[in-house]
Amino acid sequence: MQRRIGLTGGIASGKSSVGRLLEARGWPVLDADRYAREALSPNTPASEAVAKRFGATVGSASDLDRKALGRIVFSDSVERRWLEELIHPIVRKRFDQELDVLGSEPVVVLMIPLLFEAGLDSLCSEIWLVNCTPEQQLARMMQRDGLSKAEAQARLQSQWPLARKHDRADQVIDNGGELNDLVSAVNHCVQLSHGTTW
Repeated sequence: MQRRIGLTGGIASGKSSVGRLLEARGWPVLDADRYAREALSPNTPASEAVAKRFGATVGSASDLDRKALGRIVFSDSVERRWLEELIHPIVRKRFDQELDVLGSEPVVVLMIPLLFEAGLDSLCSEIWLVNCTPEQQLARMMQRDGLSKAEAQARLQSQWPLARKHDRADQVIDNGGELNDLVSAVNHCVQLSHGTTW
């Protein structure tokens, strides 16, 4: 039976870093964020729906202003839910397609920030959570994305807190330290579940 590892966390918790480490060991990694970006590519049905709903504020279907869209949906829960209801089924379909292609792989990693919020944990046989403190998430978002503290907090509050996800995870990977610490934590996780390390 194929192992499907749901890799989740919160914004700026370090999921992508863990995903790259797992990909380096030969495990296919399917990225929900990538599929969401693809869904809003120029002139797709989803980008046309977004342009129709929000108008010139977000540009056009052929050239969406994703930062402007982010400012809207992270400050308005109604609009965020609308966007999620548009995008989540598209992302789910992409996962189904890729999992069909990768049917012979013994392990597949599904990197999904909103794993629980979107109900996609049903796709997974186990859950790995990338964990850090809310303060670290805020600092990383502000540095990485050039956000104000208020903007970063709004994004943080749009997801379940990591503490709520903690109890639902089979493995917890601490990303509160340096890169070497993260590599060791991932190695430990792999060893516990698979019996091998890098």
